[in-house]
Amino acid sequence: MKCYINGIEREVKPKTTILDLAREIGIEIPTLCHMKLDNFCYENKPSSCRLCMVEVEGRKTLCTACSEEITEGMVIKTNTPRAVEARKTNLELLLSNHPKDCLVCPKNLECELQELANRLGIRMVEYPGERMTHRIDKSSASLLRTPEKCVMCRRCETMCNEVQTVGTLSALNRGFDAIVAPAFQMKLNESSCTFCGQCAAVCPTGAIVEVDETHEVLKAIRDENKHVVVQIAPAIRVAIGELFNKAPGSITTGKLVTALRDIGFDTVFDTDFSADLTIMEEASELVDRVVNNKTMPILTSCCPAWVRFIETNFPNLLDIPSSCKSPQIMMGAMVKTYYAKQTGIDPANIVTVSVMPCTAKKAEARRSELSNDGFRDVDYVISTRELGQMIRYYGIDFDNLEESEFDNLMGESTGAGTIFGTTGGVIEAAVRTAYELLTGKELENVDFKELRGLKGIRSATIKLGNRDFTIGIAHGLGNARKLLEEVEEDQNKYDAIEIMACPGGCIGGAGQPYHHGNSEIIKRRQEALYEIDKNKPIRKSHENPMIQKIYKDFLGEVYGAKAHELLHTTYTPREKI
Repeated sequence: MKCYINGIEREVKPKTTILDLAREIGIEIPTLCHMKLDNFCYENKPSSCRLCMVEVEGRKTLCTACSEEITEGMVIKTNTPRAVEARKTNLELLLSNHPKDCLVCPKNLECELQELANRLGIRMVEYPGERMTHRIDKSSASLLRTPEKCVMCRRCETMCNEVQTVGTLSALNRGFDAIVAPAFQMKLNESSCTFCGQCAAVCPTGAIVEVDETHEVLKAIRDENKHVVVQIAPAIRVAIGELFNKAPGSITTGKLVTALRDIGFDTVFDTDFSADLTIMEEASELVDRVVNNKTMPILTSCCPAWVRFIETNFPNLLDIPSSCKSPQIMMGAMVKTYYAKQTGIDPANIVTVSVMPCTAKKAEARRSELSNDGFRDVDYVISTRELGQMIRYYGIDFDNLEESEFDNLMGESTGAGTIFGTTGGVIEAAVRTAYELLTGKELENVDFKELRGLKGIRSATIKLGNRDFTIGIAHGLGNARKLLEEVEEDQNKYDAIEIMACPGGCIGGAGQPYHHGNSEIIKRRQEALYEIDKNKPIRKSHENPMIQKIYKDFLGEVYGAKAHELLHTTYTPREKI
């Protein structure tokens, strides 16, 4: 179809919106509620913020560019005084019902509402008066809700209901009191929320943010009686550079270790190591199930949001997930036991801190079953963004840092541990070890490329010895639901399943630098993890000499009694609300 936009003649396909065309040719139209998620192939366009108003010749009223589809011969004007003034007025109305605490807001300088106010030159609120008031929800260990900052863009609702299919958030009330919240405005920790945080990842304001634990961590570092141990998840090293103007996928492992030491952490370990430890247990559990004809398929259990999802949505399948703790929790357990024994430090004086790409890891660390001898395996969890904030707080010049190595006792890792950070990586790492455990033969080609990619649901058949293993993989909880429904219909369809709650897996976690739905950023992070794996001298978890040592000196038999005591867990059916 032919149309005209600001005097420019263009041809467009049917169903093209005015906003789509404007962005294609570089015309800027402000938006707030609109959200396009490449990685989920989903678009949010409720037209609720009314900030993208444009004029269409022949119409008396303005229309919203994000939802108005172009028709044959349409003449569009995006920059008329009437359209520009309408946008400014609508934004001023939003601001009149919004807290003015930008200086101390967690989203300060990353708030889209704040950025739009600056772009449209708003220096005072023209419409003072009553504001809505709602209680702040501090119930969750992962997410903080401040409903007064909700602008009813409904992005979080779309993410929770349509993409993740969790169904916790929905629009409540009408008019002035309208907000997005759990049903009956119940607290998050009383709802069926999985704490995946994808709502916070798309919220344009500070209405939903991750719980900030940096102050507690800094307090522990300053306490001379505490020995503070930190671990870094695989996905952190390929994303944190974005907070310091590096390209997505930049590998900053060595600088990251140096920064953590400069901040004051006493010991810096690599979660890649405990990912290798996880594979030792999980691959052994897979072999045990196969050899002894136990429950199949085996489902990976590294993602805490996915664990909570199956507990609330598929409690009938709780005999299927692996009983292995996640790598962050295994590391915490080893620090409070093995590391404490090796160093002679009282576990009561050890504080374990995890740097994770995920908000659900914060809630996971609080699960009552993830503790030993009265000590939580992990004391505090901070996100990639929180660590970036700490680095800036200390005035560290991240770009010019020297590179350094992890502390060696639990810092040596393989390429298999690294790829835990991406969808398909956990199951590929498990297959590398399970192959040799099942066949007794050396696996020469460790690259199972058929398990890789960013397709939401995928499957592959892998030959392990004389047996074909069918593997299912999903990322995003909406895709997980579809895969689990297949299992309910036919439990023999798959032999093993990997599920991650976030887009791309941990690389797209809600605690990572905001990617705003840009699938290219997720792809670059994934490529970087596979690059690290490719360049590692050891690429199978069971060949890690430090892993072999920890079993020989402390844990004993792989998948044995002590390993079960420290490295395995249980799951709880939960009511879906």
